[in-house]
Amino acid sequence: MVPSAVTWGLLAAWAVHDVEELATMAGWTRSARPRLEERLPWVPWERLEVSQRHVNVAIGLMGGVMAGASALGARTGGRSPVFQAALLGFGAHGVMHLAQAAVTRGYTPGAVTAPVVVVPFSVWAWRRLRAEGVPVRTGASGWAGLAALPVVLAGVHTAAHALTRPRSPEPEGSPPRSTAATRTAAPSPGTEDAPPHGTAATRTAVAGRRWWFRRGRRS
Repeated sequence: MVPSAVTWGLLAAWAVHDVEELATMAGWTRSARPRLEERLPWVPWERLEVSQRHVNVAIGLMGGVMAGASALGARTGGRSPVFQAALLGFGAHGVMHLAQAAVTRGYTPGAVTAPVVVVPFSVWAWRRLRAEGVPVRTGASGWAGLAALPVVLAGVHTAAHALTRPRSPEPEGSPPRSTAATRTAAPSPGTEDAPPHGTAATRTAVAGRRWWFRRGRRS
């Protein structure tokens, strides 16, 4: 029987790894951009800079994907194709982090936990699956699962961008939207110069008209 440390361990290992990315990704994309633009000018680094809000949403969405894959693995004893694809992609993701750090010649988000959590867990989990006699996806099916990794990552970041992008401002020159407050506050035509009802100005005006009326009657 495949232990839960293999199936739910995938979610736990992912959580440890992504805590590092959550804490470093947004700040790293800003601080490292000048150095990376000088070293690798052909890479569109301005498109890769992300906000902390984007990182939070993207990691939350990816957490849902990993939780679902781990649950399928636990239900099927590690035989689920989705679980095995997620496990394979997780290990490849760790190797990719190491490659990124080598290319940029410095730290990249996730480079600390990749060699000590991601890669070791992935190797151990595959060995446990084989030891328990679980059929392992290899060949074309394995490559298909591996190819799904960039598609899933791209979809997660696209969704995060759509959810966190600022609302478009009102077109320049367009009148402000009418609200209940503005409709209530707007004066009626022809009453712009009328004194407010029930105020001292109103009472003074009424008293003045009465005085002129009485004076006219006496004369």
